[in-house]
Amino acid sequence: MQKVAKLSGTRADEFQSAGWGVAAGLWHDLGKYRGAFQEYIRDASGFERENAHVENPQRVTHSTAGAVHAINQWPSVPGYIIAYLIAGHHAGLPDWSGNRGSLQFRLQEAGPEYSEAMAARIPEYLLRADQPEVPYQARSTDSISLWMRLLFSCLVDADFLDTESYMAPERVNQRGRLPKLSELHPVFFERMSRLQKASDDTSLNCTRKAIFDACQRSAPEPSGIFGLTVPTGGGKTLASLGFALEHARKHGKLRVIYAIPFTSIIEQNAAVFREFLGEEAVLEHHSSLDVDPGSERAGSRLAAENWDAPLIVTTNVQLFESLFASRTSRCRKLHNLVNSIVILDEAQQIPRDFHEPITRVMQQMSDHFGVTWVLCTATQPDLGKQLDAFGGVLHTGLDNIREIIPDPAELAGQLKRVDIEMPPNPDETTSWESLAEQLSQEDCVLVVVNKRQDARTLYDLLPEGSDTYHLSANMCAEHRSRILAEIRHKLSERRGGSEMPLRVVSTQLIEAGVDVDFPVVYRAMAGLDSIAQAAGRCNREGRMADRGRVVVFQPEQLPPPGFLRQAAQVTLKLLRSGQLNEPLSPQAIQAFFTDLNTQGDRDKHGICKLLKAESSPDAPLGIQFREAAEKFRLIDDRGVGVVVPFCPEEYEETPVDQWLAMLEQDGSQKWVHRKLQRYSVTLPESLAKQLHVLGAIYERAGKFVVEYSHYHPIWGVQAPDSLIPAESTVI
Repeated sequence: MQKVAKLSGTRADEFQSAGWGVAAGLWHDLGKYRGAFQEYIRDASGFERENAHVENPQRVTHSTAGAVHAINQWPSVPGYIIAYLIAGHHAGLPDWSGNRGSLQFRLQEAGPEYSEAMAARIPEYLLRADQPEVPYQARSTDSISLWMRLLFSCLVDADFLDTESYMAPERVNQRGRLPKLSELHPVFFERMSRLQKASDDTSLNCTRKAIFDACQRSAPEPSGIFGLTVPTGGGKTLASLGFALEHARKHGKLRVIYAIPFTSIIEQNAAVFREFLGEEAVLEHHSSLDVDPGSERAGSRLAAENWDAPLIVTTNVQLFESLFASRTSRCRKLHNLVNSIVILDEAQQIPRDFHEPITRVMQQMSDHFGVTWVLCTATQPDLGKQLDAFGGVLHTGLDNIREIIPDPAELAGQLKRVDIEMPPNPDETTSWESLAEQLSQEDCVLVVVNKRQDARTLYDLLPEGSDTYHLSANMCAEHRSRILAEIRHKLSERRGGSEMPLRVVSTQLIEAGVDVDFPVVYRAMAGLDSIAQAAGRCNREGRMADRGRVVVFQPEQLPPPGFLRQAAQVTLKLLRSGQLNEPLSPQAIQAFFTDLNTQGDRDKHGICKLLKAESSPDAPLGIQFREAAEKFRLIDDRGVGVVVPFCPEEYEETPVDQWLAMLEQDGSQKWVHRKLQRYSVTLPESLAKQLHVLGAIYERAGKFVVEYSHYHPIWGVQAPDSLIPAESTVI
């Protein structure tokens, strides 16, 4: 316990809370002195490394005794702070009330456990700790829950590492091998200098250099929240990394977290970073990642447990759900966000239903824990404070966002590489047959639609005898990656003189930073931000003598109900009112987000209320940690993940069968689960149930698996037309 206390205190010292970390570490395992627990350790522990920090009904609990002791030592709020941490250090931060796992219930039932522990010969030095002051970060009922989650992170990471040093010392030797952030600075800027010197002196490259230089000029500014508004193709990925590395050097920041909305482009961006910084400098942490435990990157696999790495590339889901998590595995990394730089790529993708809790935690991390945020996008959303017509606060938002680019409107004009053709009559629709006829006249075209079924319908209508491709979320990630590689190869051949027509039909997944470059793009009516993203796949590198064409059409059906439909309706409203003469101008984008933000609830699930500390005679510190974590889900859980039998060309048969057989023999092989994630598709729950009834989906090795005959080599999961939901979407 002394070692855990020291480790926990050292981590908490990064945010002036060392005494709290020490106390939590000293008292977290007092319950292990119980005779029943000692007997359990001797006779029935059934040691399993992966489950060493998970309590279950078969094990003798020990985490409540320390919680009771904390309250007895430090009455009122200070004791309850520590009680939450200790009570949750295996099972996760609890709610104050509501069920048998709540802190309130456990404290009421803890008498025998505490008495038995205190009857043992516990050394006196473990029972006493000086009560520290509550730091300024925790002196608000709105901010104390975040500070407590960071303290919890310090405790559980220290506890995991202490257990690891005893049970798996070979893992300890693999930690700490990654380079420091300060070591990456000269490597990046030396390679960036070489790239800029070797680049052609084109207008686009000159503009990219100006953007990079603007980032360097802003880097010495004090820590806080920055906007980086750069049109697609402006080189914001490397420019933002350059800002982060220089800002870190100036202000002693410890790491950079690069968060991306979709897994589809994480590998693409991580590959760019590795090219500049080296293989071991970049940690990828997302659901599609597979790292062989015996590979050279095993150290990165361990670093993913607590983000002890210089540069982490992850998803918005992983980042923000961790910030609101209660589980130990999710919270373990949080203390390593302190004094870091977080780059939010495609910041406009923050789900509107979660704007209030997300912006609140961003502001608190910036104000109290030294985090610099960079909102990186071509279409900057309005995340600041918003008032109603009477001056009332609708949305707290972010304070003092500093824009890095001196004149975003001027930059948008310099990087204008496409002309947007909006529908001349917003109320006139285009049939799929008519659209297919138009596309057949184009030699090289990308068309982006709103629904999976729309993509398949249009694909079937396109002429044969050309290179025609389909992309949608009905295809697994491995399938999509290979099709995208083929598309890029065909685009390269066309630049080399090939005249074979190339037509690609995709759902909006291709808009998430996927690096393709078409002369013509058609986009089904959508939010202005989505139209801008589609435009980023047109004349991306500015190679055309003239501007590219982006044609927006009105399909016979609007996007599915919800946010996508609301965004499309706002675009139509602006179009009808004559405000879209320059659809991609900063003024138009601002008008779009201003209108869109008046709709819906910014905290639909009441997360902020659940995490606000409540006080009463019976509950000096009432916080619903677990309920908030369960409700904070950026991706709707109504989808069902299914494994699909995709077979890459180099295989005679799908490798999925082999991997499932391995899981049947040993279900604990995590690397196999990660392999299967790239061979999985998320289906609407209603569709998955119907396919299961038909026998098209069966269960094997604890997973739902699609039958061979229901996975098509072109459009992926194939269901009878009668079962396809009318509102089936890409995400």
